[in-house]
Amino acid sequence: MKYNYQNIAISKDYYKTGEGFSNCLERLDPSEQYRGTELAGYDAFQRQLKRFDIKVSGHDSDRLQKFFATSDSAALFPEYVSRAVKQGVDENHILSEICAANTQVEGMDYRAIAADPNWEEQAPSVIEEGGAIPETSIHLKDSLIKLRKRGRMMVASYEAIKFQRLDLFTVALKQIGACIGKAQLNDAVDVLINGDGNSNPAKVITIADTDKKTLVYKDLLNLWGSFGEYQMNVMLASPDMMLKLLQVKELQDPETGLNFQATGCLSTPLGAKLFVSSAVPKGKIIGLDKRYALEMVSAGGINVEYDKLIDCQMERAAVTSITGFSKIFPDAVKVLSE
Repeated sequence: MKYNYQNIAISKDYYKTGEGFSNCLERLDPSEQYRGTELAGYDAFQRQLKRFDIKVSGHDSDRLQKFFATSDSAALFPEYVSRAVKQGVDENHILSEICAANTQVEGMDYRAIAADPNWEEQAPSVIEEGGAIPETSIHLKDSLIKLRKRGRMMVASYEAIKFQRLDLFTVALKQIGACIGKAQLNDAVDVLINGDGNSNPAKVITIADTDKKTLVYKDLLNLWGSFGEYQMNVMLASPDMMLKLLQVKELQDPETGLNFQATGCLSTPLGAKLFVSSAVPKGKIIGLDKRYALEMVSAGGINVEYDKLIDCQMERAAVTSITGFSKIFPDAVKVLSE
């Protein structure tokens, strides 16, 4: 059987379309038509890798130069770079644990919405016949959400890397993605604590023993109790506060200790997922309701300078991502501080 993916003329012009390279390939070669075949489970880009017999992973992965065997296969290289970098970004799983919504926008200007967060006023009430229905006000925020461009410049001569295995090169690209993901997490934490420029910083709860800066279980209970109708289901701790958490007596039961030693994850009696990150300022623990706290705004995905990657075969090419963060409901985030 002759498949359609074998006959597509690939062009770098696909990167110029507003839909993106992968979506353009998918439109020309829909995955739907491969149901029940040996190619089921592949997307359009992966089918092109198969067409040109390019293996990007495993011990028998191909050398980088195989992408540049033909002009069609060379046009696949920027998408391979973009996907490998995105893998590195996505491996920073903390972002996915704290964002309630992900919004794709075009351009650098974005104004988020805000809604009345007062639970008592928003509680559904009995409406008498002919009575007025209570209103929930949803409106635009006063200030634009700041989007930041993050990225790295890849600098390498084609001669230096053309014989490198793609499996190893993917690891290097994922590390670039990890750097971008770390910068994005720094931005997210800053918005959680200080707000997004719309007068919505997080409420700060100070630990009881401010002199000795000793963290006790009561401090965690105070943090948990400050959420009211929201749920504190995620906690982000700075490395120094994580060490203090490990010393809290109530968190040192045998089951918790065994779980931490086996998985590196600390279970808390408060029922929240706990993460440690250097993005959190020293002496602080952030508690949040991940369902209502944060919106991640992205202008496109991972952007690569496709012309340079195709025509110049590396040399110097920028890999960037444009993102920002908006706080949805300010009361869904609280900060425990020394």
